[in-house]
Amino acid sequence: MTPPGTPAAAGRKRVAMVIGSGSVKCAAALGVQKALTRAGIGIDLVVGCSAGAMFASLIAAGFDARRASELTHRLWTREITSRRDTRGLLSALMPKWFRFNSEFGMRDDRLVMERLRETFGKMSFESMQIPLYITATDFATGEQVVFSKGSLTDAIRASIAIPFIFKPWRVDGRLCVDGFLSDPLPVGVAVKEGAGIILAVGFESPYQRRITSPARFAFQLSSIMTNNLFKSAFAFHQLAHHDEVIPIVPQFDKHVGLFETAKLAYVIEEGEKAAEEQIPYLRRLLDLGPGPATDTATPGSP
Repeated sequence: MTPPGTPAAAGRKRVAMVIGSGSVKCAAALGVQKALTRAGIGIDLVVGCSAGAMFASLIAAGFDARRASELTHRLWTREITSRRDTRGLLSALMPKWFRFNSEFGMRDDRLVMERLRETFGKMSFESMQIPLYITATDFATGEQVVFSKGSLTDAIRASIAIPFIFKPWRVDGRLCVDGFLSDPLPVGVAVKEGAGIILAVGFESPYQRRITSPARFAFQLSSIMTNNLFKSAFAFHQLAHHDEVIPIVPQFDKHVGLFETAKLAYVIEEGEKAAEEQIPYLRRLLDLGPGPATDTATPGSP
């Protein structure tokens, strides 16, 4: 068995996992990881944006699905958005008095930073077991920013800077916001890094059932933008068809909220199921033979 992170054999196409934005649904990538490990298929690089950046980092750091799931129960909960940023709110109400600026957020980010540091400590991209790339968006230009070196915590914090909720995060002089704003499924990064087979793990963001607060209003806007960008990006990559872009889009029959970690096991299971459907086709692409189950599965569609 070739575990995730084992370098590609000579002549074998490099396999990338790209994890798009999708809040707690991004944990489905852990199910994909389980299915690949069981099938003996290694991952040569991982790309993540928004909440997908956290799960990409957990996988790249070498955590197995069980341990990554345990960490998620503390790392990504509704509690991280529970504290208001009083100064930020006052600056929105009285911009001249409180000097409103580009570093605006409605929620205090100290808790999310504390949780990120608890989980990743002083880890860097250079210390990852699998090459890792995290994307964010340059607030000044709208351009995609790709992180591949330096502090892991800073890169993740920049990638999850949800508009209106968390203030943008400055990394190496660039003020960055959520990665989904430039591309909610950054397949292009894996293409640029030479991946021949790309497992594109994508999600549509849930819409709010009721708009009862400014935060819910902001999340609704984010979902609208993310879903439209997601569909456009997927359509583009299917048309371009760089080598093999294999969509893995778990289908959730149950509603999964933005921070609903109580359904984490269900989310991971659905990710595993979606990946299993593509394993026979993936094995053929890698000349690994049919494996334990013979199937004629072909790449699905979102």
